[in-house]
Amino acid sequence: MTSNSDKEAFVWIWLPNKTKPIVAGLLEADNGEILFNYGKSYLERLGDNKSAISIYEPELPLKVGALPLHEGLTMPGCIRDAAPDAWGRRVIINKKLGLKGAGTDTAELSELTYLLESGSDRIGALDFQRSPSEYIPRTANNVSIEELIESAERVEKGVPLTPELDQALLHGSSIGGARPKTLIQDRGKKYVAKFSSSTDLYSIVKTEFIAMRLAALAGLNVAPVKLARAANKDVLLIERFDRQPTGNEWTRKAMVSTLTLLGLDDMMARYASYETLAEIIRHRFTNPKDTLKELFSRLVFNILCGNTDDHARNHAAFWDGKALTLTPAYDICPQGRTSNEASQAMLISGNNNLSQLKSCLETANNFLLPEEDARAIFGHLTETIEQNWMAVCDEAELSEVDRKLLWGRQFLNSYSTEQ
Repeated sequence: MTSNSDKEAFVWIWLPNKTKPIVAGLLEADNGEILFNYGKSYLERLGDNKSAISIYEPELPLKVGALPLHEGLTMPGCIRDAAPDAWGRRVIINKKLGLKGAGTDTAELSELTYLLESGSDRIGALDFQRSPSEYIPRTANNVSIEELIESAERVEKGVPLTPELDQALLHGSSIGGARPKTLIQDRGKKYVAKFSSSTDLYSIVKTEFIAMRLAALAGLNVAPVKLARAANKDVLLIERFDRQPTGNEWTRKAMVSTLTLLGLDDMMARYASYETLAEIIRHRFTNPKDTLKELFSRLVFNILCGNTDDHARNHAAFWDGKALTLTPAYDICPQGRTSNEASQAMLISGNNNLSQLKSCLETANNFLLPEEDARAIFGHLTETIEQNWMAVCDEAELSEVDRKLLWGRQFLNSYSTEQ
């Protein structure tokens, strides 16, 4: 299915505070692995002006030659972070294979094909091109949310997109996650737009809005969100924090996922651990003490709101070439629950991932928090949810049926609040 051009891809990077990308190096497929090699012109920037930064130092240090992969990986994690996940791959398969897309194995296309075919406005500061000298962005003209929803519905059904809708949805194909979404720009801001799905049993879009708003009201560092409605469907708009406007152009902030920080790939994600992440924060992050308290609070809030989808791609850090800084929280989306017992996607301490406050209490020392401080966080977050629940549900215009479904099941479930 792939052409010879999909055996290699040039990596372009936006350096800090720059609005134009430059070529950084070459990715090459080699016996089931994808290896990266910095370009000579990029390494020469290490001279007088020293403007070059590593894509991510622990994985891809600024050295000559093909860089070895970390054990267990088939491509650098910091490159995989820029690749599309389930939804984006469905969009690309729809474009490349038409009707076959509905039931096609995503492995039918190569990783380099996904990098080269997905939209250029991807999360972080990288993009991928077939040329080392000419940068041609894969973008789309701004289209209405109604058109984007129509595109998403066609992809869900495995129906080929029209040429007009093809480019519109492809623009957002590079972002992660499994649910229908795309990228839009409105009034000088950039957003990730998430759509409701035809398979939703309740208003998942509004539920995520409520969780994100409650987290912000509790003082957590959370991406701003707002709700919109189009084509009789709810749309969640999450403001992007990896873009900064500069006049009529944009700078891009480099990012790496927690999966990459932990040296894992998607097949090893079950080993991802808050305990290990806390250790990395203590040694390699800016403001480690405040960052540890923030991450601990996010873990507690995830448990209190029923977000068990806190996997290692749903945590990330900015990378400036020297140090890591925790990004604002995103994808705080309570998950459907049929019983009280639940477990988090990441291990909390040791092999324990049970969605309970007492699990957090057991690991508080790893976040440099005494028990008294941990319990104070429990109380503050619980109180914030209780006091603001009705007002935020009103803001979201959540139905009475969905309120009853969520309260006590996803939000403040009795199993989760056990200490």
